[in-house]
Amino acid sequence: MSKSKKTPHAATPALKILEEAGIPHEVAIFEGGTDHFGDTAAAELGIDADRVFKTLVVDLTAGKGAKRELAVCVLPVSHKLSLKKAAAAFGAAKATMADPQDASKSSGYIPGGISPLGQKHVLPTAIDETAVLFDTIFFSGGRRGLDIEMNAEDLAKVLDITFTDLVAQ
Repeated sequence: MSKSKKTPHAATPALKILEEAGIPHEVAIFEGGTDHFGDTAAAELGIDADRVFKTLVVDLTAGKGAKRELAVCVLPVSHKLSLKKAAAAFGAAKATMADPQDASKSSGYIPGGISPLGQKHVLPTAIDETAVLFDTIFFSGGRRGLDIEMNAEDLAKVLDITFTDLVAQ
């Protein structure tokens, strides 16, 4: 069963950022599983999968011969990422899924526990526009089995980003 509580100390870089900024949030701790981490989170927390957001790292290419860059897409676990929409969100010619090792090395988190907050290397980030449909959303707090629940608008302010359509139709 899930356990939700306010954490008195920063257990991960993501939580530390929120606590130092005084941003309202809740922490949900649950059995993280070994795959399909977002689906596991929704089931363990007993909430609609549309409110649980996954953090995906993509590899962007500006054009032929251009240097590749990483970026972060945050979208509901109930949907697939549109790579075309991801590329457009960052003004790139093309987007592909980043190698898990590259994502881990850049973020400082392990796959299945990558948070959009507190990454080792701050990357351009886009959040799917459906996040604003809910009072709060859940996303990884930096470990498998640890999610942060907070208002999506507050998350956008912390990340200094805007909302865009990232979902594949």
